[in-house]
Amino acid sequence: MFVGFHPEIPDGHLLRNLFTSYKIKGGLKMTITEYDVEIPRHTDEMDQNEEWIKVITDKGEKKLLIHDYANVYKIPGLYEEVVYDRLKCCSPEVVCDTLEKIMDESDGPLNVLDFGAGNGIVAEHLRERFACEAVIGLDIIPEAKEAAERDRPEVYDDYYVMDLSEINASQARRLENWNLNSLVTVAALGFGDIPAKAFVNAFNLVQEGGWVAFNIKDRFMSSDDDTGYHDTIEAMIGDSLEVMQRTRYCHRMSVTGEPLHYYAIAGRKLADVPT
Repeated sequence: MFVGFHPEIPDGHLLRNLFTSYKIKGGLKMTITEYDVEIPRHTDEMDQNEEWIKVITDKGEKKLLIHDYANVYKIPGLYEEVVYDRLKCCSPEVVCDTLEKIMDESDGPLNVLDFGAGNGIVAEHLRERFACEAVIGLDIIPEAKEAAERDRPEVYDDYYVMDLSEINASQARRLENWNLNSLVTVAALGFGDIPAKAFVNAFNLVQEGGWVAFNIKDRFMSSDDDTGYHDTIEAMIGDSLEVMQRTRYCHRMSVTGEPLHYYAIAGRKLADVPT
């Protein structure tokens, strides 16, 4: 199944002084910051994690990689405006749709681990669409937690900064105390942000029978993948993960206006992945 859209992305100045009035859901006003943002004309082929923008203020201009989350999150509203409003990212909705399709109305409330949580956009969708008893955020960079607490302070019951590729017993106990019965990961896997080992460790924190929903770039699910995700996920399916929904869709547009295709995958955890 394919879903998505293909809007045109114009060149040059896209965003002028728009953050002076930017608001997040719930009516909370972000810090007033005046600047322009350019998505320059890119003529060279570049991978998704190489895409960049230019931020211009009265103090000068600086080039930022879109995947430089530590610095992008420091500017209130920048990530939302560039990735969601201008490049038309729809993954939180698509992954939540995929999860919703497999859930039974009789299922109890969710204790969700939002893995690769960023600044709380996905948690906001989870709170709006599901009966959540607890939503726990986890990211590897402190700037993500700081941005979530600044922009969406109401969406998380707790938020941890951890590297799950090197999780220790104390960290595992802290997370297991939340009785996690769901794992959601959106726009976080691959590109060196979250290695396959960390994803497996997050998966293993969830109770057997729990829900799992995530998305991943289609290339990382092909036999040409060199990130380890293809082999890891293929090994999980069957013994550890029952896939109940799998959808190919347009995650967002590239800076040159080309669709970036991902898979949204949802199912039930059957057992831990051997490590």
